[in-house]
Amino acid sequence: METYSLLRQFADSWALLALTLIFLGVIVWAFRPGSRPIHDDAADVPFRNNDERPAPRREARAPHNVKGNGDV
Repeated sequence: METYSLLRQFADSWALLALTLIFLGVIVWAFRPGSRPIHDDAADVPFRNNDERPAPRREARAPHNVKGNGDV
């Protein structure tokens, strides 16, 4: 049997089964009972350390070496 045919047959049977089981396992693991606090904590990461004042807003300016930006 040719290498390509052997790998194709493996991919069509056992590899497909293995990847399907891995996918279902990840879905079950993500939605398992008791994982809500972990997901809520991960969702709040961008909002942590928000006690301080936000960083000052930067003005968007074109570089000085670009012609036609209105600077003389």
